[in-house]
Amino acid sequence: MKVSSRIQFADKRIQKAFQQLEDAKGDERRLFDLLVRAFEDIEENAFCGIQIPKKQIPKEYLKKYGVRNLWKYDLPNAWRLIYSIESSQVIVISIVLEWMDHKNYERRFNY
Repeated sequence: MKVSSRIQFADKRIQKAFQQLEDAKGDERRLFDLLVRAFEDIEENAFCGIQIPKKQIPKEYLKKYGVRNLWKYDLPNAWRLIYSIESSQVIVISIVLEWMDHKNYERRFNY
């Protein structure tokens, strides 16, 4: 099932980090381009990522963001984009929580 959504950042810190990548050079600029592509995919289909089981949602996300679901979008070079899906009437919003490399992803999710 395809459900379009709007991208929203979980907080100003995440939004600012993303905006700073736009002016970066090299690998950081490449990460910006990969995130833009991921955001486009998620806007087209909020469920294009892989749903993380509820029991594996880090307590930090539950406490800080009050998420009820969590999704990951695999980026190249073992990076992960973590987001949650919420709906407000007929609008589906995908909330970007953070992105991280695979090593930090494994730490966050206790793999």
